Amino acid sequence: MTANRVVAYIDGYNLYHGLIDARLRTSRWLDIRAVCKSQMRKGQQLEFVRYFTTRVRNDPRKSERQSRFVDAIEGLGGVFIDYGYFQSKDVHCYSCGHSWHQRKEKKTDINIAVRLLEDAHDDRFDIAILISGDGDLAPAIDSVRSRTPEKRIVVAFPPKRNSFELQRAAHAHKRISRTTILSCHLPATVTTSSGHLIQAPEGWLPTHAK
Repeated sequence: MTANRVVAYIDGYNLYHGLIDARLRTSRWLDIRAVCKSQMRKGQQLEFVRYFTTRVRNDPRKSERQSRFVDAIEGLGGVFIDYGYFQSKDVHCYSCGHSWHQRKEKKTDINIAVRLLEDAHDDRFDIAILISGDGDLAPAIDSVRSRTPEKRIVVAFPPKRNSFELQRAAHAHKRISRTTILSCHLPATVTTSSGHLIQAPEGWLPTHAK
């Protein structure tokens, strides 16, 4: 019997900030393929993972830590990265009179929607797992379901993230448990397929896992 093909789509910042809000800061050195597999059932096969993020540009130390993680998950294979960008704008509060500079991640939801639709159209999956709590992705799920009704979409909410719009749109939804996060970490030193060694940033891995 042929296994059902699974492609996973991970909203990187949604997952990252979910970990922070859930006080799982020391679990950021996450094995995202293992997380995706934990959400699958018997008879399903993970084809590949698409990870969506935006490069940090305004903080060298944060940028370096992010680069280590992205290089590690991409270097192990089976993960494809799509990048958005940050848009800056000045925000003014008319009540208090204060102004401040705000940076907002852009294009991530568009990138996820486009890849989801492309992969459904090109028959790259039987089941898509979407790891996000961004309700703006509901129309993309609706489109996949109407155009390719044989495909199934499952939403897996990161810790501290939820969306009734995604619950409505998807065939099924679940929550990634704290236990799953704590058990799915990369080794302290990752050896990529090219032989490059990448060390986990300080504080990104539970002490007992080092």
